[in-house]
Amino acid sequence: MPRLSAGLLMYRESTAMGIEVLLVHPGGPYWAKKDLGAWSVPKGEYADGEDPLAAALRECEEELSWRPHGEFLSLGELVQPSRKVVAVWAIETDFDIATMRSNEFEIEWPPKSGRKMSFPEVDRAAWFPVALARQKILPGQRDFIDRLLRQRDGAKPR
Repeated sequence: MPRLSAGLLMYRESTAMGIEVLLVHPGGPYWAKKDLGAWSVPKGEYADGEDPLAAALRECEEELSWRPHGEFLSLGELVQPSRKVVAVWAIETDFDIATMRSNEFEIEWPPKSGRKMSFPEVDRAAWFPVALARQKILPGQRDFIDRLLRQRDGAKPR
């Protein structure tokens, strides 16, 4: 059974920047110096049988200390290079990144040192214009941005 993960792609429309999406940077020493191709939608794993949208909302709350409300647009699923199946929903919102507070996780650091250290699940969040977001996001999640844009374009009156 593949691992399952669910998340949210938050977006907003700016007159100056066009559409911007919110991405989060994973915390911890492994990701500390990584930037391009390292950011993600706020997401996390869930158990088989659990409602994936409920899991996406829970994970957003854990990583940002915020729970969005509104109309969620399914962007479907993508199988990641790790074979994890990620389901994502989009929501239009204007989250204030200055209010972000993330849960922490504990690992042995440095490896084999016997010392445990705590790190935030997410060390920062940022709004990016679509072109830059495509560079920042993990390659396996990039298509979620394209799906959002296609669905939004299809919803506009002609």
